[in-house]
Amino acid sequence: MIKNFILLYSVIALFNPLRASQPNVIFILTDDQGYGDLSCHGNPILRTPALDRLYSESIRLTDMHVNSFCTPTRASIMTGHYATRTGAYRTSSGRSLMHKDEVTMAEVFRDNGYATGIFGKWHLGDNYPHRPQDRGFEETLWHRCGGVGQASDYWGNDYFDDVYERNGKFEPFEGYCTDVFFEGALDFIKKKGQSEDPFFVYLATNAPHTPFRVAEEYEAPYKEVAQWRNGGAAKFYGMIANIDENVARLREKLKDWSLEDNTILIFMTDNGTAGGVEMDTDALPAEGMGYNAGMRGRKASVYDGGHRVPCFFFWPEGKLTGGRDVGTLAAGYDLLPTLIDLCGLKNPNIIFDGTSLGPLLRGNSRDWKHRELVLQYQGGNGFTYLPEPYRDSAVLTQQWRLIDGNKLFDIEKDPSQSEDVSAKYPEVVERLRKRYESWWEEVSPRMSPIRVHLGNPAENPVLLTSQDWYMPVGNPPLKFDKLPKQTGPWIVEVERAGRYRISLCQWPLEAKRPILAKSARLKIGKQEKSASVKSGALSVDFEMKLSTGYANLETFFTNESGEVGGAYYTYVEFLEE
Repeated sequence: MIKNFILLYSVIALFNPLRASQPNVIFILTDDQGYGDLSCHGNPILRTPALDRLYSESIRLTDMHVNSFCTPTRASIMTGHYATRTGAYRTSSGRSLMHKDEVTMAEVFRDNGYATGIFGKWHLGDNYPHRPQDRGFEETLWHRCGGVGQASDYWGNDYFDDVYERNGKFEPFEGYCTDVFFEGALDFIKKKGQSEDPFFVYLATNAPHTPFRVAEEYEAPYKEVAQWRNGGAAKFYGMIANIDENVARLREKLKDWSLEDNTILIFMTDNGTAGGVEMDTDALPAEGMGYNAGMRGRKASVYDGGHRVPCFFFWPEGKLTGGRDVGTLAAGYDLLPTLIDLCGLKNPNIIFDGTSLGPLLRGNSRDWKHRELVLQYQGGNGFTYLPEPYRDSAVLTQQWRLIDGNKLFDIEKDPSQSEDVSAKYPEVVERLRKRYESWWEEVSPRMSPIRVHLGNPAENPVLLTSQDWYMPVGNPPLKFDKLPKQTGPWIVEVERAGRYRISLCQWPLEAKRPILAKSARLKIGKQEKSASVKSGALSVDFEMKLSTGYANLETFFTNESGEVGGAYYTYVEFLEE
């Protein structure tokens, strides 16, 4: 009798209509593709038939805003919080990590019974406890750092036939990076689609981020018509064409596997265009120098062209279809509360900076409250100053944009942000300045160092790279042919007291290239050690006992000319208690 009851209960659970109705989620996020980099948004050169079709069938958020650089956008999407609050407000220099108390989108889905997978770019930490597998993703196929081929990525990666990290181990893959990430996602979707549990897929392509690389067949149609960026524009468009082709393949498979109807498919980008225009950061593109949907600014700008992005929602079973525009102001940190709402997830008692866009997506904009959103650009390549109030900031409302605290634009009358009307509307300026000041007071205390952990069994040894040197301004060097003329500390936390081996390298060990220096020096906490560099050595190894707690780890190489720089790569291995 008991056995029969258990069997009956299992059958009922298997066919639970509530569980069956929970939608799958596929979130596609491309890198550096702007609002104007789609033919459905009026681009006169680029052809994106698959994304145009998705556009025609989706609910489109036409006033969606993110940060103007990649890491902050990703942090906001993942947490529902302002990027500054998360701690991940720059692209490197130890500021691309999120505070451990931030709960991610993947953790929310996982804790609600979803299978979770990431395929592509993370850019929120390469080391424990900041890796995607530490932040809620069960299946991981990703490249490290901010772009394929950068400092912490696997040595020699160049978009084709690369080595990526899958479930904690590096593996070689054949083919173009975008194809590899989509194929990995499809394998995961096919497998999980056959189970009773829903899935969440975060498919974040590296493309079309620089360096612009793509097969000739995708670049060729644009060579004669997209010649800005010293020929890079054609490659940039070719990278988007390849993404478009993969989106078509994904949608075809979803239909073949009977998963399309109850899957929320989201397409979005992480900031304004990087290659679709040739212009100064804050300018309007000149004639023949690309297309930006009439907006001022591109990637890294706080004008709309830097942070207004496409955002499509498609979900047949949820009636999010029909090709309808929603022009209400929205932000990247709205997406997590929106998905909690749409999927009927249990809220983990988070006070979000964002709000659910569910009512807008469902066509109910009544009683929608007035919003005053804030974003600030706080660093990427060439960043030469510390974050400070108002600098490179924007306060957004449905009608107004306040730039840097002193320039005001009526976005409804002047979408190109050509006329500063601050003198005409001082009361608006004052109101929006007060909003910014309260925001800064609230979030700026969270701009504190976030630490990489040493000695945890989840990652031993730890590979530290120059990308995470905690430098006050600018980015650490990303090229490796010479010793750097600078160094910086890694901000670390030693979890286990004991004996450690710390190996200083100019290149990662897989490169098998010798150090171009005569001496090496290591500082961690109050300990310091030095050694000469043997001819042909790949590393200089130090052993020392470390106590638990916080520390700064700093490295130094000195060459024959007396120039001093840091070790781009440093391996820290826990040996014994």
